[in-house]
Amino acid sequence: MKSAKYENILVERRGAVGIVVLNRPQALNALNAALIGELGTAFDDLEGDPAIGAIVLTGNQKAFAAGADIKEMAEKTYIEAYTQDFITRGWERVGQCRKPVVAAVAGFALGGGCEVAMMCDIVIATETARFGQPEINLGTMPGAGGTQRLPRFIGKAKAMDLCLTGRMMDAAEAERAGLVSRIVAPDKLLDEAIAVAERVAAMSQPIAMMVKESVNRAFETTLAEGVRFERRLFHSTFATEDQKEGMAAFIAKREPTFRNR
Repeated sequence: MKSAKYENILVERRGAVGIVVLNRPQALNALNAALIGELGTAFDDLEGDPAIGAIVLTGNQKAFAAGADIKEMAEKTYIEAYTQDFITRGWERVGQCRKPVVAAVAGFALGGGCEVAMMCDIVIATETARFGQPEINLGTMPGAGGTQRLPRFIGKAKAMDLCLTGRMMDAAEAERAGLVSRIVAPDKLLDEAIAVAERVAAMSQPIAMMVKESVNRAFETTLAEGVRFERRLFHSTFATEDQKEGMAAFIAKREPTFRNR
């Protein structure tokens, strides 16, 4: 994989799929400021590349990311955390990406690692994956969406359980709860994630972005307003060439050729 301008991540382009690998194996991919900065740069590059239709974010077999870097935050004062906007600046970049993002999770996805996984759109995990928000064990609490995204995904009861006890949830429980999209064998993880991303990338990019935006809207508004938002986006697809091509191809019983316009 290419990593010329990065020290904490690896980045590769494979066809229409961008692959970003968290690469601090000596620290179980703990998320420090340098890594978050590089992650933001990589996502800026991939999102801005018209040839890229979807992004895969992964770690290694031991850890997707074991959390934020404790050594980096242990001595911070309140005023430092507040004035520096700690865990805000740069941390939401994955969630703000307009292109679909597939997380491929093996090993630990804890604290900030779980929170970053939740910022992705599809989470594919191996049987070895472990999710959790163990911040309470450190005398603190989640700060990158753990108390907000988690209950939206898995419900209040399980979110309270994880955040208040600090326990880890295995992949099977995470899939049952709705946090994980699908579980695959460890040796198939990256291949499956890339295959999913390739399938998404083969669709019309603007339509895929609309779908992502619309699903995310469901968590931000009422049902009535969400349906109205969805319908207006649906109507807008009829102004695209890709809608005309997709429906013409269906009628002609051939594969569509989308041109992202």
